[in-house]
Amino acid sequence: MSEAQVAPYGSWRSPISAAMVAGAAVRLGHLAVDGDDIYWAELRPAEGGRNVIVRHTPDGRTADVTPAPFNARTRVHEYGGGDFAVAAGSVYFANFADQRLYHLDGNGTGAPQPLTEEGPLRYADAVVDHQRRRLICVREDHALSGRPPENTLVAIDLAGVASVAGGTSANAGNQTVRPGRVLVSGNDFYAAPRLSPDGSRLAWLTWNHPNMPWDGTELWVAQVAPDGGVVNAQHVAGGPEESIFQPAWAPDGRLCFVSDRTGWWNLYRWSGPGGVIETLTELEAEFGQPQWVFGTATYDFTGPDTIVCAYNQGGVWRLARLDAGTRRLEQIEIPYTEIRNLRVTPGAVLLAAGSPVEPPSLVLLRAAGGVVEVLRRTSDVAVDPGSLSVPQSVEFRTTGGQSAYAFYYPPASKAFRAPSGERPPLLVKSHGGPTSATSNTFSLGTQYWTSRGIAVLDVNYGGSTGYGRAYRERLNGSWGIVDVDDCINGARALVERGAVDPQRLVISGGSAGGYTTLCALTFRDVFKAGASYYGVSDLETLVSDDHKFESRYTDRLVGPYPEQRDVYRQRSPIHFVDRLSCPVIFFQGLEDVVVPPSQAETMVAALRAKGLPVAYLPFPGEQHGFRRAENIKRALEAELYFYARVFGFPLADAVEPVPIDNLPHPDVHPRPV
Repeated sequence: MSEAQVAPYGSWRSPISAAMVAGAAVRLGHLAVDGDDIYWAELRPAEGGRNVIVRHTPDGRTADVTPAPFNARTRVHEYGGGDFAVAAGSVYFANFADQRLYHLDGNGTGAPQPLTEEGPLRYADAVVDHQRRRLICVREDHALSGRPPENTLVAIDLAGVASVAGGTSANAGNQTVRPGRVLVSGNDFYAAPRLSPDGSRLAWLTWNHPNMPWDGTELWVAQVAPDGGVVNAQHVAGGPEESIFQPAWAPDGRLCFVSDRTGWWNLYRWSGPGGVIETLTELEAEFGQPQWVFGTATYDFTGPDTIVCAYNQGGVWRLARLDAGTRRLEQIEIPYTEIRNLRVTPGAVLLAAGSPVEPPSLVLLRAAGGVVEVLRRTSDVAVDPGSLSVPQSVEFRTTGGQSAYAFYYPPASKAFRAPSGERPPLLVKSHGGPTSATSNTFSLGTQYWTSRGIAVLDVNYGGSTGYGRAYRERLNGSWGIVDVDDCINGARALVERGAVDPQRLVISGGSAGGYTTLCALTFRDVFKAGASYYGVSDLETLVSDDHKFESRYTDRLVGPYPEQRDVYRQRSPIHFVDRLSCPVIFFQGLEDVVVPPSQAETMVAALRAKGLPVAYLPFPGEQHGFRRAENIKRALEAELYFYARVFGFPLADAVEPVPIDNLPHPDVHPRPV
């Protein structure tokens, strides 16, 4: 074995290129099961960020269902999810370009046929009503000029569409579009319309401003009338301070759901009108997830009283089998530590799962013998284990003597080591949301840094999910403070251990994580550089520009606006650029409606005027989060180049230079080692 080459941290030659990170990885989306067939959506950066529905059959065949240029992605709530539904071999999906619903034979034969009219309507989270030959789904109507869009539950008639409930109409192929019939309206938001097994009852979730779905939602159930309308609606559970997640009907017609009424998202069951709500689990664990997108699931049924479920404890996911009759929870051993979605198929459990050594993958856990079959990996790139960093779970003390959590990735390389006495730069990552969480699942994007000699600390700051409602609510009224404190204290903990260089601490984040990044760089002096990906710099502008779903999000995170306008200004980095004294690079999609480009551009202009080193990379055609392989690659290489210029370390490989304003010695570029 050859001896490792000595080279400064950051300059190690890595087997992981930015092109590999960008082009090799897909993102797994919505899952569905139709008999023995499995369907999923996968976002493909190599195809311009197109969302493709894929079908897997019991004989092992896997094939695309939606042809190019169709992009199966809804824009309801802007974040989407629940992009398609499948029944009796037919696929019903939302197309990104026009937001119309389309019907397609599940075998991929024939062209998609439109089901809904052109116009300002969007659809998501559909369920097929077999008895009445229709779809029931969430609709978002943007027709009201100058007013927020209207959200309702609607029914879309499928008369004339082939293969609904296995039947074929005489006029199948009729392309006449169908207007939607409003079933439920009046509240700000709706999600998860779910029909009982006999089709007689409809359950759904609803909530109103200023709540987000993880703050407070209500679960309702109504009877389906002979004419297809809903009657005798009953409030089952939930309220302004109770979050309900994933209503689902058991095979015997009892309704299950997840509630955080105890401070933790646990499983419950309701037997029907006049019935009590039964507690099925009582763990300090999270059986739910924040509902940023439609259609996610953490449990499913293998029988009337048997539930396969996933839950999160301490940032690590587990799989279990629950006997709802005896309340016995039996853990199922699997080689995964993150579970993002779950469905039961005949004889198996379908999981979107990952681990520190396995990228997010779609896997089948066979009931017989517990055999795991991988249907789809998000990345097939093979890297020598000697150049992979194994994450360490870190718990550290933060403000007020409380604990916060993170995953630490030390530098790792089979071929390189640093000079004696040198400590590595540290990249602190602040996740988006902010009501979200990071995990220890294998990520080429993280290994891109560690394999070059840059340590990474991925922080689950106060406000993150996976640690109970109280931890999630630490951020209420304190966004821009608690999250920043936790990122800083996590970095300091590693400095005190002697693990990283205190003079080369950097922070990076996207969206809400970009806001945390900008606050940390502006209001504190711990980090020496940073990268903001479509991050918020002006909270007031965010309030006025934001889309409906998040337009009142900051009421809890910061305070009601405009009553507490002074707090919004005090927490907005744009008003305190004079306090910022380190280099920053900005990345921004020019079609982003969640965080508009003006947020980044105003901040960049202010930094330029102040004379601070600053770089700005706008990406035409990108929205909130980058989906095109060439842009993901460019952003990753540009961030590395920026740090190399700021800290003066050479690069192992040549990358396209990034224009950096106000940088001393602008003609000196980091040369390959």
